[in-house]
Amino acid sequence: MAVVQTIFLQCPSASISSFSASPSPTINRVSVKFMVSCCSVASPITVVNGNVDKRPSERDEVRLGLPSKGRMATDTLELLKDCQLSVRQVNPRQYVAEIPLLSNLEVWFQRPKDIVRKLVSGDLDLGIVGLDTVSEYGQGNEDLILVHDALEYGDCHLSLAIPKYGIFENINSFKELAQMPQWTPERPLRVATGFTYLAPKFMKDNGLKNVIFSTADGALEAAPAMGIADAIVDLVSSGTTLRENNLKEIEGGVILESQAVLVASRKSLIQRKGVLDITHEMLERLEAHLRAAGQFTVTANMRGSSAEEVAERILSQTSLSGLQGPTVSPVFGKRDGKVTADYYAIVICAPKKELYKSVQQLRAIGGSGVLISPLTYIFDEETPRWRQLLSNLGL
Repeated sequence: MAVVQTIFLQCPSASISSFSASPSPTINRVSVKFMVSCCSVASPITVVNGNVDKRPSERDEVRLGLPSKGRMATDTLELLKDCQLSVRQVNPRQYVAEIPLLSNLEVWFQRPKDIVRKLVSGDLDLGIVGLDTVSEYGQGNEDLILVHDALEYGDCHLSLAIPKYGIFENINSFKELAQMPQWTPERPLRVATGFTYLAPKFMKDNGLKNVIFSTADGALEAAPAMGIADAIVDLVSSGTTLRENNLKEIEGGVILESQAVLVASRKSLIQRKGVLDITHEMLERLEAHLRAAGQFTVTANMRGSSAEEVAERILSQTSLSGLQGPTVSPVFGKRDGKVTADYYAIVICAPKKELYKSVQQLRAIGGSGVLISPLTYIFDEETPRWRQLLSNLGL
């Protein structure tokens, strides 16, 4: 008979200063220095015959984690607002809020790394964070599942950067860096980074063996100039900060391309009531809005002998095909007391970058009275990401 016991885990704050393996001809030395803080885990963990079964905590509400501050927080709230999912926070000092259109949903403002950790622990069901945060703090956990992998903001990449000067002046690729004779077990490549999981994994996967890591919070770009590191691994957006500190990225040194993503707990999607339905609605709204972003409806009148003849003229132009083709409708008027349809109204969708070209092509084939209006949503019959999610869940 199985013995079932529910326990709560708690551990005090701990400090790990460094660890290293003694150098030898066959053993690669690795030294990592960082701080680890443990906090009480509020979710119950069920132990069955000594095996831990992490289930979603016993609660009725669905929880969505959002970044609590910074540019990512602002852009996330703006995106949700554009999707008619405005977050209502009664008190800006409180960490909990709601989205009125989604009943039984709680919004919790958290640090991005805590969002990932609480998804893993079962204290959150959904979260919006950067892919770099999911990858670093999720560490490949199979319970984390990407619901939407491209929310189109927060773009950056995690990259290795080295000085432009000194022994690195003519080093322009990761392969060249790894083959430098300077790196030995006694004198490894020193890398400063805040990504203590992704950076070592990248080096190991790419065969750079003699490397040592140190961590720092902010101002990593100063580490090589100060002499405390040979290279850094950090997030890069425009690259301006690297250039201003005489650092450069190298070929093959990009570890991860990142942007904001919607991530969920697999267990919550399957086991907790309401999570899948809320996820479906959020995904539909996000997909419809993001697909419509930068798209415009173009309406014009065109003289023609038939709808088919007008459609033929429109489809002969490369910028007028629209999403699935043009809509062509007769425009009725009276001539000599009879109702006729000498003109046809055409409606197409055009991306912003092709807008003026589309107008020019419409005019060239006889279009007039061209009207332009932005699109808010484009709903597909069913979003491909929803089908993919159900497939990943085995549903």
